[in-house]
Amino acid sequence: MDASYKSCIKACLDCLEACNVCYHACLKEEEKMAECIELVRECAEICAYSAAVMQRSSKVVKQISALCAEICDACGAECKSFDYRHCQICAGICFACAEECRKMAG
Repeated sequence: MDASYKSCIKACLDCLEACNVCYHACLKEEEKMAECIELVRECAEICAYSAAVMQRSSKVVKQISALCAEICDACGAECKSFDYRHCQICAGICFACAEECRKMAG
């Protein structure tokens, strides 16, 4: 694994965890949050895949990182629109991951 991937891998794994926590909490809210739930699942999955791609130094790191940044930004924006603590935490972590992934995408 390329050492330059470390901070982006950590950001992706942190985002994966935050999205999973948010997903679980959103399912319990009374408010209709279907789009938020859908986006946090997509975000968690792309973050997991992005971390795996970097861990194996794949040739598609830049492309996957660019896609991950796009999805993290969308997820962050959706989560930020809700006042729930779990959504606000997830939004901040998603935006941080998007920034790391943009750096990786170059």
